[in-house]
Amino acid sequence: MDGFDYKRYDGLGLAELIKKKELQPKEVLTEAIHTIEQHNPKLNAVINKFYEKVEKEAETVDVNGTFAGVPMLLKDIAQEIEGEKITSGSKAFQGYRAEADSEYVKQVRLTGALFVAQTNVPEFALMGITEPAFYGPTRNPWNLNHTPGGSSGGAAAAVASGMVPIAGANDGGGSIRIPGAYCGLSGLKPTRGRTPVGPKYGRLWQGASVDHILSRSVRDSAAMLDEISVFEKAAAFHVPPFHGSYLQQSQTPSGKKYTIAFSVQSPLGTEVHQECKKAVMKTAKLLESLGHNVVEIEAPVDGRKILKSYLTMYFGEVAAAITELETVLGRKAVMSDVEPTTWILGLVGKATSAEAFVLSVREWDKAAIAMEQFHETYDFYLTPTTAFPPAKIGELEPSKSEKLAMQVTGKLGLGGLLKKVGTVEQVAENNLKRTPFTQLANLTGQPAITIPIHLTPEGLPVGVQFMSARGREDLLFALAGLIEQTDFWIPVQNNQFFK
Repeated sequence: MDGFDYKRYDGLGLAELIKKKELQPKEVLTEAIHTIEQHNPKLNAVINKFYEKVEKEAETVDVNGTFAGVPMLLKDIAQEIEGEKITSGSKAFQGYRAEADSEYVKQVRLTGALFVAQTNVPEFALMGITEPAFYGPTRNPWNLNHTPGGSSGGAAAAVASGMVPIAGANDGGGSIRIPGAYCGLSGLKPTRGRTPVGPKYGRLWQGASVDHILSRSVRDSAAMLDEISVFEKAAAFHVPPFHGSYLQQSQTPSGKKYTIAFSVQSPLGTEVHQECKKAVMKTAKLLESLGHNVVEIEAPVDGRKILKSYLTMYFGEVAAAITELETVLGRKAVMSDVEPTTWILGLVGKATSAEAFVLSVREWDKAAIAMEQFHETYDFYLTPTTAFPPAKIGELEPSKSEKLAMQVTGKLGLGGLLKKVGTVEQVAENNLKRTPFTQLANLTGQPAITIPIHLTPEGLPVGVQFMSARGREDLLFALAGLIEQTDFWIPVQNNQFFK
């Protein structure tokens, strides 16, 4: 195909060309690999590459799949390919090889997508930035001095720079939506139980974490969810099946007038940047002009309790991850095996009681009940996706004194003392002040989507987030698809890597 502009097409667009035999999968793959090699030295989004393997797979791929022959990246955590390296962003896992395909990978493979490589993540996917010590920081395509967010930061940077149209991602506290917002992408966190988690686990992060993709178009996200929404018998959580087509919902205006609640106030009572507020107010005015009923009101939940219950789970999961690491290492884990911050978080997790953990999960259920009642009145809840635009690379690194304190307390194993004085909780809270809006949907199990709606005067993307009732991804896709057709949608092609 003469004059083929690889970056011009989304995933479904490339698949259509392949199905029409205007392009061969190998030709598209060649473009993807070339683009990765061209851009990755600047971005550091891609870490482990499967070029030789995927080139063979391109020769026999089923061209009838929804994403037939479409190059795709997988996230370097949870999304396992049998026999391939997967490190969770950590030096400790450099020798680990996956024993089987994850169920997510199995389902995505059935779409015909081709797995080209893995994307960079913070160690154990713990941070809202992607700056692992072992692999180094991933940079934002809109401005290389800034973070693409995390934990799916490598995925977001790769999609936003045109390396691939879609990339695997997962979200346990905002890890699809935060990098989606920072990189000018569409990013949906599905309803808990909507996408597969097996075969190794029946739940991830107690159900807070779910897998999906990051994409440049709403329709790619919708089409992929159509394909990977499967009933998984052993999963801890199930959701009623959706019998329609998410893709159709994203492409067909319903004409329905919605009632939309919005807030620009941080649930923690902390600062929200003016540009993030502007994004929401701009969106609210747009929706009002389209005939929707828009009301300013905060969600009926206690933001401080949500934060505390999220952190209790978070610390416990880190402690469990370090314990499980010992099986891979074949010995007891020590502080030098992981990053200092990871080790300290694990110490606090080990010092957290079972009672505290159970009480925290009960707060999730209380919030879920409150939000279901809320959505009986309001179809959507609109907020900023993040409270601030993307931070600079290294800006959120612990200070020298904090690093020294972590070294001392880590070596002495003073998890109980750290828990008692609340030092680590305070540091974690300070980081979450930049992203206080995303955790609610993880704890309640609701779906939520970020869409690119605003640029700061410095040219950095700022997203807005919509939440809907559990199981109503169809509403989110319908609304996002509608906004995508307006002039308010910020085209990701405006960044430097498309010029």
